[in-house]
Amino acid sequence: MNWKSPLLVVVIWYTLLTPALAALPHEGPDPIAHWIFNPRTVSQAKVEARLGPAGSIQGGHEMVGSDGGILLDGKQSRVLITDNYTNIQRYLPKRAFTVSARASINQRQDWGGIVGVFQDNRSYEKGWVVGYDQRNFFVALATTATDDGDGKMTYLKGRTDYELGRYYHVVAVYDGQTLQLFVDGKLDAESTVQKGDILYPEQAPVVIGAYQDDDEFFSHAGRIYDIALYDLAAKPDWVQQEFAHMETLAQNVGLDSVNEPFTVVVPPYLQRGTKTSMTVGWQTSKPASTLVKYGETDELKQTQAGLAGKMIHHVSLTDLKPDTQYFYQVESVDSSGETLQGDLLTFQTACAEETPFGFAIISDTQGNPEVSGRVAEMAWGQRPSFLIHPGDLVSTGTNDSHWTRQFFPAMAPLIGRVPMFPVLGNHEVNARNYYDYFDLPAPEYYYDFRYGNAHFFMLDTNKQVDPSSEQYQWLDKALSDSDARWKFVVHHHPVFSSDENDYGNLWKTNQSTRGDARVRVLAELYDKHHVDIVWNGHIHSYERTWPIYRNSATTAAKGTIYMVTGGGGGSLETPGPFRPFFQNNVKRGHHYCMAYINGGTLEFKAFDLEGRLFDYMKLEKQ
Repeated sequence: MNWKSPLLVVVIWYTLLTPALAALPHEGPDPIAHWIFNPRTVSQAKVEARLGPAGSIQGGHEMVGSDGGILLDGKQSRVLITDNYTNIQRYLPKRAFTVSARASINQRQDWGGIVGVFQDNRSYEKGWVVGYDQRNFFVALATTATDDGDGKMTYLKGRTDYELGRYYHVVAVYDGQTLQLFVDGKLDAESTVQKGDILYPEQAPVVIGAYQDDDEFFSHAGRIYDIALYDLAAKPDWVQQEFAHMETLAQNVGLDSVNEPFTVVVPPYLQRGTKTSMTVGWQTSKPASTLVKYGETDELKQTQAGLAGKMIHHVSLTDLKPDTQYFYQVESVDSSGETLQGDLLTFQTACAEETPFGFAIISDTQGNPEVSGRVAEMAWGQRPSFLIHPGDLVSTGTNDSHWTRQFFPAMAPLIGRVPMFPVLGNHEVNARNYYDYFDLPAPEYYYDFRYGNAHFFMLDTNKQVDPSSEQYQWLDKALSDSDARWKFVVHHHPVFSSDENDYGNLWKTNQSTRGDARVRVLAELYDKHHVDIVWNGHIHSYERTWPIYRNSATTAAKGTIYMVTGGGGGSLETPGPFRPFFQNNVKRGHHYCMAYINGGTLEFKAFDLEGRLFDYMKLEKQ
């Protein structure tokens, strides 16, 4: 037998084919788990396993002929192999594996999943997954030992450029020392970084047809015929023989038709606006070549091409004139030559140091496009120079539809015309969607930017911000180095808040931290470096403090004002019955805010959904 022992072998076939498969000779050991998708095994969204536990089919799918496999629609579809992780662990290989699959891909994506059981959450990386990116297949694996000693998953990427609609035989093999990836019977990539037993997470979904862990979910669009899992490592001869059994089938069926219409999924939005540049983003339903036409009139005499073969597009326009109105229009062309052209829109480049400007602040737009769309329209009516968003853009960052059907369509009237500068909230769950959609300065989860005579410092308070942390030390130095007249900090969690129950239930006890105690250590830096205003979200209401210095209210110019501006759409929250020392103004209700700067004068206004002004502040500084 052409097998090594004791190893793990997983073989996967993606297919868009319809003819029945010929009977295969029995060569090599039986798999420990095997799922075949045909009308005999699939009934009422349940799939019976040839070996191993049954699975449930979720989301849009259809069976293709009598032996054509299952076609997943790539929206919210997947096959979940039992929700009881304890029960399925006995089917998971311990040291070696082979995974074998027949499958096809109808839609490219950065993180496509064929089959896996893993967690890849920040520094926590365990398990294994077989999948694909925009061009190639990959296998990822974590083990008890690695050559580089980092204890993380190795993502081994193949070299074969897959073709949409065509089935492939993808096999991942690990023997305890070497990780291999085979595509259509040939070795496509190899690595010896991982060693020893497979390192599994404490909890994880076992999923076919999706790249999924606790904070990410990317559904597969395409066909899957079967998936087999072995607790031995296959030799190359066996992989070649298995592919040879299916080669006639591959020749007979050709390509699947990839019929999803070519559309704009996310309309154009602006990022990273400076005096001389602007980045335009948008998303199409299929990979496309892209072009941004732009100019100082609607004749759009200049063009800038983007990277081809992507669905989420970022095109940077450079060498622009400061404080100038530009017109722009996006164009996308798919592989068949079909062309999509966006609406004619405008933007304005950043102004000179002492030129007056204004900007909008909207936070916690999550899950309520009716409200977030309304505040976006109203904010655009005030013609801000840009938008600050203190986090919780969506309800769940791993849910694609929360971005494509809620956030971006609702905010389009504003962010299609002015650049947005966001920070991560807890509801983004640090998902790849956030990093895919936003082109931010490295390292992206924190960054800074200048606009006019103001300097903005953007933090991720979901991560550590104590004095020993990277963000704290960066912020300390960045604030110290800044020579801007105005200094602002933006992060999601509030340093001060009178909310009724987030920091202690004030209807049952008078005990409350009255703000996020973990991030309050940042106030030491705000005092030290004379930060003017800190904008936060997280609490779905409005609150403005007096100037605060060394944890006391002050009327001195050296104090910092803290604002909670979480009224962009999330379910409303209520202040508690006690008025704390720091509170100047508080209001329950959806809202948006505007700040206007003219040299050493800052005016701030907050508006409700009816456009009524409910708070006003004016600051003067030398």
